[in-house]
Amino acid sequence: MNKKMKILKSIILITVFQLGYLQIQAQGISKDQMIFLTSEWQGERFADGRPRVADDILERFKSVTIEEAWGVLRNEGYHNQFEGSWKPLHDDVPFIGRALTVQYMPNRPDVSNQIKLKGDKDGRIGNPNSWPIDMLEKGDVYVADAFGKIVDGTLIGDNLGNAIYAKSKTGVVFNASSRDMEGLSQIEGFNAFVRDWHPSYLTEVMLLSINTPIRIGAATVLPGDIVLAKKEGVIFVPAHLAEKVVVTSEVVRLRDLFGITRLKEGKYTPGQIDSKWSDEIEKDFSKWLNDHMDELPVPKEQIQELLKKRTW
Repeated sequence: MNKKMKILKSIILITVFQLGYLQIQAQGISKDQMIFLTSEWQGERFADGRPRVADDILERFKSVTIEEAWGVLRNEGYHNQFEGSWKPLHDDVPFIGRALTVQYMPNRPDVSNQIKLKGDKDGRIGNPNSWPIDMLEKGDVYVADAFGKIVDGTLIGDNLGNAIYAKSKTGVVFNASSRDMEGLSQIEGFNAFVRDWHPSYLTEVMLLSINTPIRIGAATVLPGDIVLAKKEGVIFVPAHLAEKVVVTSEVVRLRDLFGITRLKEGKYTPGQIDSKWSDEIEKDFSKWLNDHMDELPVPKEQIQELLKKRTW
């Protein structure tokens, strides 16, 4: 094969790859690709392969603190899952859910036109920024990277905000801005973690992908990650670590409550409680768990499971 033919073959291969990549990105990755990227998750999945962490785990996540989740992830080697510096709609309305990820980029007409044409063929309705909303299910969190754009980077207003909350019952996390702060604040239970607020309309932005890995500031987010949004910021917990985060949080909560209770009773000194517990204290903790099982802020069945694993 002469040099010109080799160059032509390379150009054809690159073009085919780029067209295939565009088609995949506009629709999201395939189920096989989703399973490949989230291979450590062994539980239930949505039809497209996105991990579906159980509803009861989401419910128990409501009591998990950012610090507890961060500590577990750090110990597991996940150092890039937290992002701060938000301007939330409400400081006092935390939310938890499964990430539905979206990536936006600065508009490029040839690419955005192809994406819109593909969307039309696939029966998608309305402007591309409404497509992710149509896909939301209860318990999902719409997580979008729009490269931090503020002016003309308002991904939603109160109309879309109402649609999002009606479907997901959670909130949104946008590396971008939003508009209609006053209207959005009237949606009871809804919250939005955004970079800023601005009255402009969304323009010169194109949707590139839905349910693909994205970057939110310093964090890498995959579809199906558990989104924990609280005052300190947002942490993205890989689906396969969600239950471990919850169980660890519950154990820490119980140990703290036991320690505080015994300190108030004067049974132990601060030095005894604030260091590695002796076998005597561990045995006392097990007895206390068993005696107060019905009164503690952790599901009874979880305490029973914890007691089975204890040797004291």
